[in-house]
Amino acid sequence: MKISGVDIRPGNILEYEGGIWKVAKIQHTQPGKGGAYMQVEMKNLQDGRKTNVRFRSADTVEKVRLDTKDYQFLYEDGDMLVFMDKDTYEQINLPSDLLGDARPFLQDGMEVMLELWDEKPISVELPSQIEATIVEADAVVKGQTASSSYKPAMLDNGVRIMVPPHIESGTRIVVDVYEQSYVGKAS
Repeated sequence: MKISGVDIRPGNILEYEGGIWKVAKIQHTQPGKGGAYMQVEMKNLQDGRKTNVRFRSADTVEKVRLDTKDYQFLYEDGDMLVFMDKDTYEQINLPSDLLGDARPFLQDGMEVMLELWDEKPISVELPSQIEATIVEADAVVKGQTASSSYKPAMLDNGVRIMVPPHIESGTRIVVDVYEQSYVGKAS
């Protein structure tokens, strides 16, 4: 399926220059001169190379359709992660770097989606939002305006994110895994 260069989103799998690439980050740029473009950071799912590519709105790229299968994360074995097929109970070992920046959010027993290309797992997709506990939150700086004053906080998995000033240490919050941002308080 062909998509326009400006329709690329993080997590998309693209066929580009003969390889299969996963989009890590995007940045939409509108320079003063010339047309707008999408700056895309991608990782090759076959050999691990990374690249940055500019796609203009007129450019089209092939979006790859992958087979998906439900798996459950069991445990970590060195730098390998062990997952179990929820239908056949078959176990599979995958390198932990397959998860990229989302790796700290993987939790024991978490249900994940493995994306397969030619029957080979090439990507692990976590739930888009998880619950985490704040273990350390900076104090609010007096005099900041309430509208946009977020403060840094540390999650129980070691990831630092920005949270609103009313969030204290010990609070359970919902976090967007791929944006690594605060969504709201956990219910």
